[in-house]
Amino acid sequence: MSDLFDVAEKVVMITGGSRGLGRAMSRVFAARGAKVVVASRKLEACEKVADEIRAAGGDALPLACHVGDWSSLEGVVNAVVAHYGRIDVLINNAGMSPVAPSLLETSEALFDKIISINLKGPLRLTALAATQMAQTGGGSIINLSSLASQRPSPLTTTYSAAKAGLNALTAASAQEYAGVGVRVNCIVCGTFNTDAAAAMLENPDILPHIIGPIALQRVGDPEEVVGAALYFASDASSYTTGSCLTVDGGVRP
Repeated sequence: MSDLFDVAEKVVMITGGSRGLGRAMSRVFAARGAKVVVASRKLEACEKVADEIRAAGGDALPLACHVGDWSSLEGVVNAVVAHYGRIDVLINNAGMSPVAPSLLETSEALFDKIISINLKGPLRLTALAATQMAQTGGGSIINLSSLASQRPSPLTTTYSAAKAGLNALTAASAQEYAGVGVRVNCIVCGTFNTDAAAAMLENPDILPHIIGPIALQRVGDPEEVVGAALYFASDASSYTTGSCLTVDGGVRP
């Protein structure tokens, strides 16, 4: 039973892997023996995390990856395969959640950017990674979604729509790739203490409204998402695909 959550020697590609939840997953997966591809738009930030992992005795590959750039993603996946020979786990973590003043004031450029990062990129990477995984016996794809996908608000309309689409992508692609041994699952995240959430969490007027509905009466630490990711990445979830697991501290309905 102790081997259920084993990820040693697995090749794990994490988009948005240089900061926030992605950095936490990169570090912990590497500490547990995985070969981690730290992928993000800024190569320098990826190299910094990769250096931290190597200094601790781990194996990491920093890789520049703009998930919204459809035409570049095949090259990114090919680079991982060229370096490690395969991909065992893809974690679609990269995302962005800018707030628009209103639906009418949401520009086409902002809409395209949010959809591109949160939905278009994960869709393309899922297809490319699953195709590679099918050639090496299967694998696991993990999408990082948001509670906003299930409880949208006017402040996050486009982001909520994109993450709801990611949930749908999870269900549909799990059906498509089950026959080749690729499982696809989703972690629906509540509020975590990351750089992206810092402005809200440091605002004394906003913080009580965030904390209030959470049963545990606090936001999550980035490391607290890792257990769910390890579950989906490992044999512990061998009979789980197309599922969305909520990790939000118990936000009340």
